[in-house]
Amino acid sequence: MSDEEPEDDFDNEDQKEEADEKEGEEEEEKEGAEEEEEEEWQHPVSNPLTEEHFKEGLSLLCKTGNGLAHAFVKFEVREKELTDITIIQGFIHLRYVDLSDNLLRDLSPLSCLTHLLWLKVDNNRLTSAAMEELPYLQIASFANNHIKDTTGVNHPRLTSLNLKGNEIEVISGLDPLKLSNLHTLELRSNSLKTTTGLYLPKLKNLYLAQNSISNLEGLEDLTQLTTLHLRDNMLESLDGFSESMKALQYLNLRGNAIAQLDEVAKLQKLPMLRALVLLDNPCSDEGEYRLEVLVVLPRLERLDKDFFEEDERLDAEDVRQRRREEELEMEREREREKELELEGEETPEVTE
Repeated sequence: MSDEEPEDDFDNEDQKEEADEKEGEEEEEKEGAEEEEEEEWQHPVSNPLTEEHFKEGLSLLCKTGNGLAHAFVKFEVREKELTDITIIQGFIHLRYVDLSDNLLRDLSPLSCLTHLLWLKVDNNRLTSAAMEELPYLQIASFANNHIKDTTGVNHPRLTSLNLKGNEIEVISGLDPLKLSNLHTLELRSNSLKTTTGLYLPKLKNLYLAQNSISNLEGLEDLTQLTTLHLRDNMLESLDGFSESMKALQYLNLRGNAIAQLDEVAKLQKLPMLRALVLLDNPCSDEGEYRLEVLVVLPRLERLDKDFFEEDERLDAEDVRQRRREEELEMEREREREKELELEGEETPEVTE
């Protein structure tokens, strides 16, 4: 997230917010479609990739590695009900491949595509994202499959990984040494219950909306994280944030179960936090909600979808000053009480 253009960054996150809402609606439709496809899942009809598909789907003529020849480097074949892509092994110069909306379960033939930069295999029947290491792969999307875990992803130049809409319950196997360039991880709409397993110090954007997360754990290694989406989970408290998360600027907690505004004080350990979303939590219904949040988090620029106005900041500063004075007065009162107690103890008893 850029410091120079915060408004644009917030607009981008608003778009992500709208995408989350649409995702929830599509999820209901998807459940109905999955029931209808159950029989076909058990007994799929073989339908391999053919040379005819390549004639239709190849594009983007580029020089090959030695610069002396040319080859098509982009291939797209969608909605063809493909079950087998073995033939793709012969097209070693491919750099951009889109095989979305098919019936694929096996991606092993892609291991021959050592020049691959971009891969999209959304809406297939994959149960794993594990593949042979592809040395130049930078962007990979496995959205809306049946993937059970995050193991086997080990591409050294990978910057963006999309695993949304799968069946992942635990984050594991994401090696920070192998994934040293990974900056965006998309895990929306899975079955996660905790955030443990995220040992990715270079990660900048993390999307965990629409899971079943009730505990925030293992976040201390996310020292470069700037954006964190946790919308529509099961959080009741804000324990788990770490002082090491010094780069976090945008935090979306919409649609959780945070009941007490006092929990917001736990975000004071995030010095760069500029935008916070708390809509659809019980605490957002409390009186003076915006004021109380700003009192606790004076550096905050935006709460939910609205930026703070100058008069709100002045009101919040007045409240902070008044509370500081009240605390000082209470502290003085406690000191006076201690002094009186000590004087009482030191006064000798008068005997007849």
